[in-house]
Amino acid sequence: MECSSVTTSLHAFRRMISRRITPEEITEAIKTGEIINTYQDDKPYPSVLIFKSINKQPVHVVVGKNEITGACIIITVYIAGEDFWERDFKTKKK
Repeated sequence: MECSSVTTSLHAFRRMISRRITPEEITEAIKTGEIINTYQDDKPYPSVLIFKSINKQPVHVVVGKNEITGACIIITVYIAGEDFWERDFKTKKK
């Protein structure tokens, strides 16, 4: 995903610290991770769910993007677990 700039919500920043994930790792996830879901109706901006393996852990990053300016905001970051996700961590359990 291309972004003209990236900011991090306080919520996402706290999650990154608690999960020992660096801003550089999240930036790399946004650039090279796989978009596994889109949320076009999210407000104030449409967002995407990105999957990336970081330090051998399945990480999901939710990123909103202002389509006019290209600016992105990291909304949240979490380690995907098998309680809600299939073993590929890309498919939500039904």
